[in-house]
Amino acid sequence: MGGRRLTILGLAGALALLPGSAGAGAPTETLRAAAEKVTQVLADPALQAEARALERQAAVRGAVIDLLDFAEISRRALARHWRLLGEAEREEFVKLFRALLDRTYLPQIKLYQGERIQFVGESVDGDFAAVQARVLTRQGQEASVVFRLHRPGERWLIYDVSVEGISLVANYRAQFDRIIQRASYQSLVTRIKEKLADGLSE
Repeated sequence: MGGRRLTILGLAGALALLPGSAGAGAPTETLRAAAEKVTQVLADPALQAEARALERQAAVRGAVIDLLDFAEISRRALARHWRLLGEAEREEFVKLFRALLDRTYLPQIKLYQGERIQFVGESVDGDFAAVQARVLTRQGQEASVVFRLHRPGERWLIYDVSVEGISLVANYRAQFDRIIQRASYQSLVTRIKEKLADGLSE
């Protein structure tokens, strides 16, 4: 995934919570639920210092994390390989993949420079929904973003985000399948653990 898409995808999770266009339905409103909190965090001058980067990330994480269905994201990323895992293996993978996503995308929040999101459409089919949006930069550039949600219970949760047609889940699915096919599922787990360990040592 290109650098620009990576940055936008990292920002999208937080920007989804910023004020957008009015008149949207329940899934879009779910994306806005923590708008005030995230806006305050990203715009708070006191949190812009590098020394407070971790504090800023933690505040954003707290607002965004509750909107993501990591079990569903993991299931879709592993696709057919998910069915071959036992319950303990699934729980381990969800935990590892969640940590990997957190480490990969949340640091992109530091690149926030006043980007805004405009919600432009919403389609709902039973317990599944897609919310179309545009991320707008101060320089006038824009990128299309689609948030895919489902409603496993009473709440709408995000299970995929696409930026300019590139799906987060599909991107990881291709990578994971390639590793499992060439080596094994355990090799994939080992690689993720190594990436996380490298991140801790940086």
